[in-house]
Amino acid sequence: MITIALKVILAITFYIYNVRNFGCWKKRGIKHDKPVISFGTNTWNILMKMSRSELAEELYFKYPKEKVVGFYRSSMPELLIRDPEIMKWILTSDFKCFYGHGAMFPLIVERCEKLQSRTLSAVTCNRALDARELMARYTTDFIGACGFGVDSDSLNDENSAFRKLGVKIFNISLRDSIVLVIRDVFPYSEKYLKLLKRIEPDILLLVKNILTERNYKPCGRNDFIDLMLEYLNKPMEAESIENVGENPIHVKMILNEGLFAAQVFVFFVAGFETSASSTSYTLHLLAFYPEVQKRVQADIDRILAKHDNKLSYEAVKEMTYLEWTFKEGLRMFPSLGFLMRRSTRKYKFEDINLDIDKGVNIVIPVQALHMDAKYWDDPDEFRPERFHPENFGATQKMVYFPFGEGPRNCIGSRLGLMQSMAGLAAILSKFTVEPAPETVRYPQISPKSNIIQSITGGLPLMFRERKQV
Repeated sequence: MITIALKVILAITFYIYNVRNFGCWKKRGIKHDKPVISFGTNTWNILMKMSRSELAEELYFKYPKEKVVGFYRSSMPELLIRDPEIMKWILTSDFKCFYGHGAMFPLIVERCEKLQSRTLSAVTCNRALDARELMARYTTDFIGACGFGVDSDSLNDENSAFRKLGVKIFNISLRDSIVLVIRDVFPYSEKYLKLLKRIEPDILLLVKNILTERNYKPCGRNDFIDLMLEYLNKPMEAESIENVGENPIHVKMILNEGLFAAQVFVFFVAGFETSASSTSYTLHLLAFYPEVQKRVQADIDRILAKHDNKLSYEAVKEMTYLEWTFKEGLRMFPSLGFLMRRSTRKYKFEDINLDIDKGVNIVIPVQALHMDAKYWDDPDEFRPERFHPENFGATQKMVYFPFGEGPRNCIGSRLGLMQSMAGLAAILSKFTVEPAPETVRYPQISPKSNIIQSITGGLPLMFRERKQV
């Protein structure tokens, strides 16, 4: 009898939990499909009959007279926008109110836990750990999980294929060096001399395996690969940003497997290398600024205490001093040492009466701007308080480009920021970093670095386990 009663109670609890939000859109007078317990109005996507984009498209055309349409992803309410003016408010005017996105954070937390475990093993052995390699493995794991739906296990597997691929990409060979020189000397040769030809087979094989595993269709993970699969082998058209004006050029193309692989390559490289570089150098700086490190740890401890000592999207968003610290690390060692642009037509710099022709490369020296005393007081000093809103003014904003700037800036900057801050919080909540005997105070930038800066010899540090109060 007791068993039956427990089953009834569990069934009622399950039902109440699932329908708790089902009145959300009705009481607001918003049109919506009738939700189903456990599925909401997302049934066909959960059953893998329709992709998220197909479902949204169907809902959009089903209610042609509505400006917005209600939706339930299981029991959680969502709102589909149909009115262009509302879209404009969300995407531009009131963007600050809508940019938050924590969907991938559980995957970040899993990688943070592995990061803590790997670091603890080094602490137990009382040996120095290369912070650069450690954070590279963390970010590689993250990119594999969030971008490709692959558990690369780079943090535990010393022979991880994903990590080997990352190393191979940035291990500049003699041939690469020669090609770079030839392309500099003969710019038109870049059409015929591929810089990373040795990487192509690995990337193409990686993409082929992932596509085969997913049967060339979105699998419902809603990761980078799923988004790309929505457009695989389909015609696309867009305005070229290289010919803006009254008569813009419309570019048509089909996303074939070759272009697909190219996008995967860019996502992989930009995703792991920049974050690994910036987070490891921030740890390096903290090792030499123990007072700053204590303040960062106090900020992390205070926020985690409010969140049951668990790392979460909401907790990381509140870690203001950690964010200032990371941004200061990016100021002192930006992953992108410079930005490159190329003129697409003849151009005149009116202020200096200078004309340039089409095809001229424009270099923005980010590292130099970030360390110029004209814009930053005592630029060689590691001072996170620079990024307090009262201190970070219009002048600093004008010259601070850690993720690039303009329409071609880093599209994953917010995700990268969250990933990097979570990794730093995971380390600093459990460990204190100190210089190792072999640590070089001012590490040398690798001469082989291109746009993305790298360090010669790594960043060895001692990680000391913190005494938890």
